[in-house]
Amino acid sequence: MPMEKSPSMPLSVAIVEDEDDTRAWLAASVVAHPELHLAAEYASGREALAGLAREAPDVLLVDLGLQDMSGLEVISFVAARYPDCNILVVSIFGDEEHVLPALEAGARGFLLKGTLTRDITLDIRELSNGGSPLSPIIARQVLKRLRPAADAGAGVASEVAHAKDALTSREVEILRMIARGFSYAETAELLGISVQTVHTHLKRIYRKLAVHSKTEAVYEADQRNLL
Repeated sequence: MPMEKSPSMPLSVAIVEDEDDTRAWLAASVVAHPELHLAAEYASGREALAGLAREAPDVLLVDLGLQDMSGLEVISFVAARYPDCNILVVSIFGDEEHVLPALEAGARGFLLKGTLTRDITLDIRELSNGGSPLSPIIARQVLKRLRPAADAGAGVASEVAHAKDALTSREVEILRMIARGFSYAETAELLGISVQTVHTHLKRIYRKLAVHSKTEAVYEADQRNLL
């Protein structure tokens, strides 16, 4: 289990990626960040299982399409042994057959390689702060999977409550940015407000929508045609 970190201790990050160029890019991004420590690099699933059996990082970046085994095996192994380890999938596979099993196995974030247009360390920090970084297309897949069950339970009473607890324009603006994959810090910077203000707005959003997470808030707001 990862050690409890003091604010001054860097987060340890391990990478499981069999593509040399991608692994090198991820490693360079981690090394360049003063608040992160590159604990290990693994070029195969078997190598990763052996190394992770001895020690777990705070954050694990893992690809699903490894040559010797599925990255799901690595995710399941780590999630079972080290529940405090934050697992972030970085993969080319964005279909439902890969996304949902990865999240169910214990991944707390899922990014598509083709959509990595910003510094990966922003996603690592968001993950370690309790967030769940998802590429927009991945977030839409999760919402699509949840929609049928919610549609079946919708009724007149809930519609009345929806109208009563409508979000303010600022709350909708913040939720739209979160839905697009921006972190709290990025949202605050783009809107010219503090991170604390973003958190305050999110608490109000959660209360109004009767939800407990960003994913639930985005889904519920989408259901109400607020986004």
